[in-house]
Amino acid sequence: MESDRRKIEEAYLKAVDIGYSYHLAKKMEEFKSNPVLGYRTAGSKAEFDTGEFLKEEMERIGLSDIHKDELCLDSWEFEKAVLRFADRDGKEHEFQLGAYQTEFVTDGWKEYPLVYAGRGKEADYDGVDVTGCLVMVDINQRDEWWINYPVYQAHLKGAAAVIAVQDNGYAEIDSEALNAQDIAGPKDAPAFSMSKKDAEILKTALKETPRITVQFDAKSVVKEDMPAYNVWGTIPGKSEDMILLSGHYDSYFDGFQDDNCAIALMFGIARTLLRIGYQPEKTIVFCCMAAEEWGIENSKYDWSTGAWQQVFKIRPEWQGKVIADLNFELPAYAHNPWDAIRSTYEYEDFLKEFVKEFPVDAKKVYPEGLGVQCPIETWSDDFSVAISGIPSMVNEFSSAEFMETHYHSQFDNDEYYNADVFQFHHELYGLLVMAFDRVKVAPVNVGRTLQALQESVRPVTGREDEKGIRILLERTAEAKKIADAVYKRVKEINEISRDDECNLRNVETGEKSVGWSGKAAFGSMPEAEKRELSGPENTKYAALQRQLLYLFRKCQDYFVRLNWHDEVLFPHEAAQSNLRHIGDAVRSLENKDVRGALDALYLVDNNQYAFQFDDEVYHYFTEYVLNQGKDRLQWGAGRIVHHVDLSKEVKSLKKKIAEGGHDVSEELYALKKMEEEQLACFDDDIRYMTQAVDTLTDGLKKAKEVLDF
Repeated sequence: MESDRRKIEEAYLKAVDIGYSYHLAKKMEEFKSNPVLGYRTAGSKAEFDTGEFLKEEMERIGLSDIHKDELCLDSWEFEKAVLRFADRDGKEHEFQLGAYQTEFVTDGWKEYPLVYAGRGKEADYDGVDVTGCLVMVDINQRDEWWINYPVYQAHLKGAAAVIAVQDNGYAEIDSEALNAQDIAGPKDAPAFSMSKKDAEILKTALKETPRITVQFDAKSVVKEDMPAYNVWGTIPGKSEDMILLSGHYDSYFDGFQDDNCAIALMFGIARTLLRIGYQPEKTIVFCCMAAEEWGIENSKYDWSTGAWQQVFKIRPEWQGKVIADLNFELPAYAHNPWDAIRSTYEYEDFLKEFVKEFPVDAKKVYPEGLGVQCPIETWSDDFSVAISGIPSMVNEFSSAEFMETHYHSQFDNDEYYNADVFQFHHELYGLLVMAFDRVKVAPVNVGRTLQALQESVRPVTGREDEKGIRILLERTAEAKKIADAVYKRVKEINEISRDDECNLRNVETGEKSVGWSGKAAFGSMPEAEKRELSGPENTKYAALQRQLLYLFRKCQDYFVRLNWHDEVLFPHEAAQSNLRHIGDAVRSLENKDVRGALDALYLVDNNQYAFQFDDEVYHYFTEYVLNQGKDRLQWGAGRIVHHVDLSKEVKSLKKKIAEGGHDVSEELYALKKMEEEQLACFDDDIRYMTQAVDTLTDGLKKAKEVLDF
């Protein structure tokens, strides 16, 4: 029976055609909002036209049950941004600018004064009037601060718009590179981007005078409550279970890697499965998501809008039916000498087994081989899908140079296409789809999550509630024993199901089958045979899977939290980290080391922004996280807790350094009080997680009861 499985895989590997996928990725470049730079933005006509094209392509390759699911979002149409400038010698310069998701329309050429404001910090505006000006600032978004902070700072100072120049962090590949990111701010604080090469010409002119006059012609329009569409089709299966493949079709610039190649990879897998006549047990869904790069105005979590709405608002019934989401991002480039599937904790073990058995030699493409990493990150749509209760994964893409060099720039083009990598990912994820299709029960391992929870508890002060911690760890260990026993049985069931699956196909076809013969489907079998093959065992497996997916969802609800840098962590880890840094600050102040204290406070929550921007900016972007509704916060809603506001202490300590003040008793008292508050938060989180573990334990016992029935 193992040989039958290998025959299916060999047929798939032989039929893969990346030439088709490459040409599909290139075809998508034809749809653009900006005729010079590209851009296929959320809710734009270019995005709509691309969705129509992809729908037609689904029909052409033979997918079934094709849908266009409408979602409501804030749309962005970026048509142009061109700046003209005549230097002192009378030479005319014309610069193409990129843009951020904000509103700015000049209605033709318009004169503006332009000034340079360093890095756009509060201090850079001392004695400078920028009212009505275009303000040029340098920015490194990866290592310093996000674009919304200097943009809103300039907006409060009366600037017409900000022109951001990347100073490393992103778009490092070339001095002519432009960049775009999600703005995470209000639409009436406009922003554009300029290359370092073009900015140098303006900076040279500004050395002679504090401001120059430029001509600007721009059209960047944001409209609220507009339609966009997620487009999906299927290869129908025999059960209600589903496997989801996803990628997004909006983009910045040409978006060749991000995310044309991902959509093309998905279509390439679908086309190959259809060409070999593969008949899945589970329905395989291929979903092109809109609005990943943006989609909601003035939210910290303004990306992954299409995916979040798809699984929470448009198709909530997918929760509990979809056993896995395979999401794709930037899949035709070797980001590292190694490759990895990045997954939720709960699928790590299953994926490691899959990787171990994968018949293609990964080292031919990746010298250091193929592995599995977890947990998932917030960089891509799989996070939104996972927190809905659908176990998710993505090809690893975020840890390498490409993100700092080519990503979200006009250098994300096919010059950096790697056919061997693209071929490998067609092979890897096509066979992974088959592996998920073979399982009788979703291979959810809650024990792996509980292990990660155990490893994350690291008290830092010695004054934490030791009894509470001990109880949590003891209860977690007990829950893990049950979870491990359940997962062991799930593995056994899925191993046995390989033979059962082949036997089922023998019944279907009346001959020895390799599972892709195109013979009669389950629906055409005699009722007696269907009842036999859908008997008590299958009913038990279905009940077990429902319980496991329920437990997966509860793990996401109970344990998945974010810090202010959108990193995934357990609930107590935010307070645990803050205790470490506030404690360092307290000890520094006790030793009269004010600079050391400030270095420590810089690492607490989002207080790095309190160092550089005025209080109105800092508090604006703090409050819009803590006090907005779920639909505006999307996948970030409720994921940040226990915020520490140190803006007063930061400003006071900075002032004392500047003025030579030595009395820091007031600040020391305030920090010690905050340390006690964070200690209470940590202890509360430990008690909360103990309750969560107890609830999971009850759920695991129910899963075990199903197995023992």
